Amino acid sequence: MPNMLLDFEKPLAELETKIDELIKFSKDKGIDLSEEIKTLQAKAETLKRDIYGNLSPWQRITIARHPERPGTVDYIKMLFEGFMEMHGDRHFGDDPAIIGGIAKFYGEPVTVIGHVKGKDTKENIARNFGYAHPEGYRKALRLMEQAEKFGRPVLTFVDTPGAYCGIGAEERGQAWAIAENLTRMSKIHVPVIATVIGEGGSGGALAIAVGDYILMLENAVYAISTPETFASILWKDSSKAQDAAAIMKMTARDLEELQVIDEIIPEPLGGAQKNPQEAARTLGKSLQKALNSLKKLPPEKLLEKRYEKFRSIGQFISG
Repeated sequence: MPNMLLDFEKPLAELETKIDELIKFSKDKGIDLSEEIKTLQAKAETLKRDIYGNLSPWQRITIARHPERPGTVDYIKMLFEGFMEMHGDRHFGDDPAIIGGIAKFYGEPVTVIGHVKGKDTKENIARNFGYAHPEGYRKALRLMEQAEKFGRPVLTFVDTPGAYCGIGAEERGQAWAIAENLTRMSKIHVPVIATVIGEGGSGGALAIAVGDYILMLENAVYAISTPETFASILWKDSSKAQDAAAIMKMTARDLEELQVIDEIIPEPLGGAQKNPQEAARTLGKSLQKALNSLKKLPPEKLLEKRYEKFRSIGQFISG
């Protein structure tokens, strides 16, 4: 299991530790305990499926935030070849909370863009915990417009609690940068595929997620805000985050039912952090299938279907 255990995983970890101890004791003492070990292994397997097969929205959030969960940089390394990172928005500077560049995906040139949080405290601080500034979204838009110019599909990876809301970000036009991305992405004449790989929070997530096909990892979350922010606004109490998570409809299953996303990508039992390579292979197959399908559409039809897709989300009730 990963080094960091989530609270609900501890009973399983304790049982697996007992199994390991029993196996070691059996070898050291030369005593046949195979039946006892098999019984405990069967119990552990049942417990594992019971735990991970009945996750609450809050438990999925803790998995989505797991520091060992593969992020954009990991998927770039596992799924793409020859990635060449590009920096800067040509206005203010470079934002390390968003990474982007050119790579090959199954031999085809593509543009890859995604949020980056970091794996430890030092990297989290350097990446601003995945909270992007306006220059991050402008960099993403610059790369998407470049992709359109050269006919490259755009693949984005969403993993942010939200856009950064500091004074500097507001002074440099955070809301404008996000709005510009939403408008421009809706009209880009190349296939755009967005994948929510961890947290997808608010406009900070949507700014790189207006796509023709939206995928979401099984334990990822996607919502108007974090549960903590939602609880602070609704109940003036951020400690009610778990209650907020239960009503926000932010899990992959909820969003597929609401037709906000198009496909759920299964994860290894317990989350992508349990087996990143397996998670990447599964995601890669779905990305390739979606891309092959979208490439068959002429640009006019691509834009028409993209428009219809987002216009059909939600319901309007009058009277």
